Amino acid sequence: MKNLEYYMLLPYRMEIVPDIEEGGYMASFPELPGCLTCADTMEELIVNAQDAKKAWIEASLADGDIIPEPIMGEDTREYSGQFKIRMPKSLHRSLSLRAKAEGISMNQYCIYLLSKGD
Repeated sequence: MKNLEYYMLLPYRMEIVPDIEEGGYMASFPELPGCLTCADTMEELIVNAQDAKKAWIEASLADGDIIPEPIMGEDTREYSGQFKIRMPKSLHRSLSLRAKAEGISMNQYCIYLLSKGD
C-alpha cells in the first residue's frame, strides 16, 4: 500500500525561483499540481517545501486522488547512442553521396547535420 511515507521518499523534482520583486524564493513540485510555497531564505524554503509536499500528499490521500509519481528526467536514462531510422531510398542515396564527397562516413555526416539543426 502506498502511504504518506512512500510518497515522501520519492525523488520529486523541486523547482526554485527567486522572487525578484518582493525578495525571497518560491518552490514548486511540477509533478504535484498546485503544490508550492514561499520563504525569505533558501533554508526556510527547503523546510516549507517539504511541509507543502507533505500537506499536498496528505490531502490527496484523504480525498482518494491519484498521486502522480516523479517523472524520471531525460538525464537519468541510459542511452546507447544508436537509433534506427527508415528513410526514402532517394534521401539515403543523397546523404551517402554528400558524405562521400566530404570524405566522411554517412553516420558522421548525419551527426553533423543533426547537431547543426538542433
